[in-house]
Amino acid sequence: MNLIDLVDSLLETAGPAPIVVAGDPVLRRPSAPYDGQLGDERLARLIELMRATMLDAPGVGLAAPQIGIPLRLAVIEDPAEVPDEIRDIKGRVPQPFRVLVNPAYTPLGERVAFFEGCLSVPGYQAVVARHRTVLLHGEDEKGQRIDEEFTGWPARIVQHETDHLDGTLYLDRAESRSLCANHQVAERWAQPTPEHAARELDFPVPSRTA
Repeated sequence: MNLIDLVDSLLETAGPAPIVVAGDPVLRRPSAPYDGQLGDERLARLIELMRATMLDAPGVGLAAPQIGIPLRLAVIEDPAEVPDEIRDIKGRVPQPFRVLVNPAYTPLGERVAFFEGCLSVPGYQAVVARHRTVLLHGEDEKGQRIDEEFTGWPARIVQHETDHLDGTLYLDRAESRSLCANHQVAERWAQPTPEHAARELDFPVPSRTA
């Protein structure tokens, strides 16, 4: 099926799109740059579908390959309705709805480690070290250039979604011994930082230096 037919078949379905899970090759191949292949109307409808799918999951980001579309497109949005302690330690602050077209990022400064999950790896989380701050390069859905610095949890979202477009899952960057079922994270490792889990599960907390 060609790209246009693939997108149109998704747009014909009612409700959120099915999310592709680990094991599907589309998640392991670099996505093609977006250069207008869909046209403005079809792109707008795809973005609307991606946002609806992300919110329904629920999640704070979704890359096009996660609904089977091999293009460098992603959406992010995070109301960040979290306790003050989480906000302060993780830097999780509200992020408005954004469309990222052909995103890439430049890492800046230190790395920080936290539990992280993925809609394409349902039911699990693992500790991943990512850069606290990144400089995002790309465009928005209207073709406007983006060169913007993201810090804290928004920077983590940007890195996670951009990785998807390169065929990388968060598990590739995770401490393997930290892998936990969601309910174990909620019951045992709800602390804002992963140090306690690292001691009990015997994995190193990744370096905080670049």
